[in-house]
Order: sequence, then structure tokens, then C-alpha cells
Amino acid sequence: MSRLQRLYQATILEHNKNPRHYGVLDSFSHQAHGKNPLCGDDFYLYILLDDKNCISQVSFVGKGCAISKASASMMAVSILGQALDDVLNLKDAFLLMLKEGKSEDKASTLGQLSVFEGVCAFPVRVKCAALIWRALENALMSSFENVVSTE
Repeated sequence: MSRLQRLYQATILEHNKNPRHYGVLDSFSHQAHGKNPLCGDDFYLYILLDDKNCISQVSFVGKGCAISKASASMMAVSILGQALDDVLNLKDAFLLMLKEGKSEDKASTLGQLSVFEGVCAFPVRVKCAALIWRALENALMSSFENVVSTE
């Protein structure tokens, strides 16, 4: 399989064509905006945390290339129902994979998200795949600041 074929695997194309959790939540506790002015990717992320600091709802809206939209869709599927610590660990593992490529440790942690491993061979596309994950990081920063300040 060529590098380009690996980049646009069927899973990525499916999530681009039929993104999961697409739309604006009626009620959300956190939101963030991610934009890459160089390529035009532009997404808003919405998160609702429950009383146990788990993600009870997540959605996104915006426009971008197949990589950025599929990354947003697959991220939303992966983090729904997860605790904040687990979400941040997943985010760190995903961003590390984009930088370094695949390892067995990351593959077991990332599951289906490991389809993005080929992106590291295309530096311009790394920012596309990482955009929504950086927005996630920004959205949750205030949540952790609030949790820490209440202890």
C-alpha cells in the first residue's frame, strides 16, 4: 500500500463522508475553536461534562479536508463517556503518534485512531489531523483549572 493510500484509508474516508457527532449541542459546558488559516480547516468543538467530569456529550461543526473532519469525527466517538484524565491521555498519545508514527503501545491505546499513523509522513497533514485535538485541549484546560482550584 502506498503512503497516500494509507493516508486516505477507508475509515478516514467514511468518517469524512458521514461524520459522527456533527452539529452544535443544545447545551454544553466547554467549547473551543480550531482554525488553520494556511489550509482553511475551521472547526468548533462542543463538550458537555457530567457531574463526575466525564464527557457526556460531544459534537463539532465546521469545514475542512478529509483528514481534519475524520479526525474530529473519530475523536468525538473515542472520547464520549470518558473521564477527563483518560481523554487527556488519549489526546497525548494521538498527538505523539502524529509526530513519531506507530508503536505497539500507541496502537493499543489508540485503537481505531491508529489509522492516522500514516499522517506523520505528510507534515502538512499533521496539522490537519491535530487541529481538533488541540481544540479539545483548549476546551478542557478551563475544566482542569476549575477542578484543581476547588480542591
